[in-house]
Amino acid sequence: MTTIIKKKKMKEIRETEPRRPNLWALSPLILFLCLYVVTAVVAKDFYAVPITVAFATSSAFAIVMTKGISLSQRIDQYSKGAGNSNIMLMIWIFVMAGAFAQSAKSMGAVDATVQATLHLMPESMLLPGLFIAACFISLSIGTSVGTIVALTPVAAGIASQTGGDTAMVVAIVVGGAFFGDNLSFISDTTIVATQTMGCEMKDKFKANIFIVLPAAIAVLVYYSLFGGELHSPASEGEIEWLKVLPYMAVLVTAIIGLNVMVVLAIGIILAGIVGISLGSYNAIGYMGSMGDGIIGMGELIIVTMMAGGMLELIRFNGGISYITSKLSKQVSGKRSGSLCIAALVMISDFCTANNTVAIVTVGPIAKQIADKCGLTPKKAASILDTFSCFAQGLIPYGAQVLMASGLSQVSSVDIISHLYYPFGVGICATIACLMTKKP
Repeated sequence: MTTIIKKKKMKEIRETEPRRPNLWALSPLILFLCLYVVTAVVAKDFYAVPITVAFATSSAFAIVMTKGISLSQRIDQYSKGAGNSNIMLMIWIFVMAGAFAQSAKSMGAVDATVQATLHLMPESMLLPGLFIAACFISLSIGTSVGTIVALTPVAAGIASQTGGDTAMVVAIVVGGAFFGDNLSFISDTTIVATQTMGCEMKDKFKANIFIVLPAAIAVLVYYSLFGGELHSPASEGEIEWLKVLPYMAVLVTAIIGLNVMVVLAIGIILAGIVGISLGSYNAIGYMGSMGDGIIGMGELIIVTMMAGGMLELIRFNGGISYITSKLSKQVSGKRSGSLCIAALVMISDFCTANNTVAIVTVGPIAKQIADKCGLTPKKAASILDTFSCFAQGLIPYGAQVLMASGLSQVSSVDIISHLYYPFGVGICATIACLMTKKP
């Protein structure tokens, strides 16, 4: 009896082991790109097909096209990918980030932070001050879209009052928003990149800051030299400095290296204490805002799980092995490995118009490339995050640019033509890859 059980277990193990490199195994990913990209081109609307539907369809196809094991085993393999420890950790972080972001916003923290940063701007340094404000806010709240929503109306109003170019002023906000999206400890892209590569957020931050800081300084100098003719409007109303406290606490505790779950817990608790004490909401309203924030992360959570499941079947069927075997012929060292990871995440971002999804999609492949060529996890995570943000700043159909365009009534193409920071980051990141030692 014991021998029969052992043979059965060995058979199950062999049936679920990854297969040899196989090009056909990549077909679910190709189907996803066709559903999401080709349909968008035909419909002239990049959001015509919800990304959840595209992933659900390609996931179903991945289960159907998997051969050699039973249907229940295919679903089990898919579920293992969707629920592996890294995916689940990301989901718990997304849940807490959503609760913090919405509870802080509901009690007026975003408005207070915007007013505070505008108040602190030197009167004759409007453009660099607006860029610094966008950088600080996005770094604090961890979302480029949230920063754009908060600051774009202000930027458009400033341009109208001063006679400045609206597209240029709005582009300053978008550029600063990408700064925090790339570096913030509670940003989706940072969370996904670090969890995929298996490194600490503070280590990735240290590697990342040396790449993007030269670009930020160069852009800041440019705005200082050519933005002297515009002046900051007078700040209206009294600034509620206490409402800035949750964002400051999150920023400081994250930088000193506390666990991201602890950081977010501190932010959530402080948002509740400040909001209730100031009468922004009562205890029930506080809990309701946290619930709304968690619900707001639903699509990202679903997409993350489906992407993890689909990529697990692609891996199991030999798709990732096929890509890595082909790329291994091109990857001869750290330099070529860095450039290869950069190209992969940029292509994925062009196809999905979402830098977080792009990292989720190519993360496992990038991890294997990094291991093969000897790139440290923090370096690989930095490359993934930085180049995904660079690519997101190149496309007029990305959520950030579209949001800014809609709020300011300016063409997304016009905004991109003034979007200097992402271009600067792309240049600095490419130089950093080229300067990587070959061995």
